[in-house]
Amino acid sequence: MVTQAYRFALDPTSRQERGLRSHAGAARFAWNWGLAACRDRYDAEGKWWSGAELHRLWNREKKSDPGLGWWSENSKCVYQEAFRDLDRALREFVRSRKGVRKGRRLGFPRFKKRGRCRDSFRFGAGAMRCSGRTVTLPRLGTIHTHESTRKLARRLENGTARILSATVSRTAHRWYVSFTVQLDRIVAERHVRPGSAVGVDLGVTTLLTAVDDHGRVTQIAGPKALRTGLRKLRRLGKAHSRKQRGSTNRAKAAKRLARHHARVADIRADALHKATTHLAARYETVVVEDLNVPGMIANRRLARAVADQGFGAARRMLEYKTGWNGGRLVVADRWFPSSKTCSGCGGRKPSLSLSERTFRCDACGLTLDRDVNAAINLRDLAASGAEKRNACGGAVRPGLAGQPPAKQEPGGRERGHDRGRRRASGGYPNSGCPHPLTFQVTVTS
Repeated sequence: MVTQAYRFALDPTSRQERGLRSHAGAARFAWNWGLAACRDRYDAEGKWWSGAELHRLWNREKKSDPGLGWWSENSKCVYQEAFRDLDRALREFVRSRKGVRKGRRLGFPRFKKRGRCRDSFRFGAGAMRCSGRTVTLPRLGTIHTHESTRKLARRLENGTARILSATVSRTAHRWYVSFTVQLDRIVAERHVRPGSAVGVDLGVTTLLTAVDDHGRVTQIAGPKALRTGLRKLRRLGKAHSRKQRGSTNRAKAAKRLARHHARVADIRADALHKATTHLAARYETVVVEDLNVPGMIANRRLARAVADQGFGAARRMLEYKTGWNGGRLVVADRWFPSSKTCSGCGGRKPSLSLSERTFRCDACGLTLDRDVNAAINLRDLAASGAEKRNACGGAVRPGLAGQPPAKQEPGGRERGHDRGRRRASGGYPNSGCPHPLTFQVTVTS
């Protein structure tokens, strides 16, 4: 049993959209109400309320305070899940201060303001299902979607999936629902191409450069969505800044700017999904570098190009997709000199500037593309045995209400998935992104 998310774009009516905004406002109010109660108790007693205690306190307050008489207009799950989110944020803040939590140091939770935070709420119980091109949510009823929900609906009908929660959020002008689903997967005994391996080098000129065990070089050119849309982004940003604060025209300009940002993110995600799906389905062992993405973004000369490629998202996608296809992801050490090492003789250069796009070995005279040389070194690292193996699951996605998903060894495969027919046809699903540079592959032998 693994935990997976299914995300669908909603197509609500005007009345349903008002209900969505009302639920998002209720979740924001519950967060702020709980945070204020926790701060008051901490000032008096030196500790704050837990999620369950906030829920009991809310049940008493909503009945006695006449100003909270509107609470019944929204689902009770919205308030409960907001208190759970606040409880999780406080616990993670403490773990971060003690040094237990990895990653950047977290700050104390802040109050949420309408228009300055993301509209989002979650249902943890109630009628949650999907059928055809519709989804059914508690208190909101049946809402049409822009795409078919047949894939998840089949699993629910067959009993191989169970919906744990539904998170509704708004990005720019569009509402989305994400179902957190517990799936029953058949673990594949082996990959469809056992023994195949590929080294992947992520770069800023091309999205990735891959070299497999047969010496075949695959270069996938990224769309560079941010650089392509930067001129329009600047124009929309200037138009927004020129509008008077609080005016209707400023709100319209903000929506246009948000839609453009969302389109850039969608184009980037579409290219990453296609590239990672191609690699995970074709090769059993995929070798990547453990890049210091925050450090690279700190470089003002590289920040925009690195963020535009999405290095962190590419590794995260490969992490769980290799497991789904019965493969494994090998992560090279952060200090492994893949670009400075000669793939022919093993000699190492003391330094290699970013402007040098061609690798030239002073010892054996090898002349090779810089990214291809790095990809070959990464591919050979898997055969040497000096690697770090990752299984999908566990830290791939956060579970419901802070519970980590069950650990799954590499090799998960969906029941009833017609991989053989897709492999025979040589095709992969297209997400329908209209960008012409989404997925360009150059293969040389």
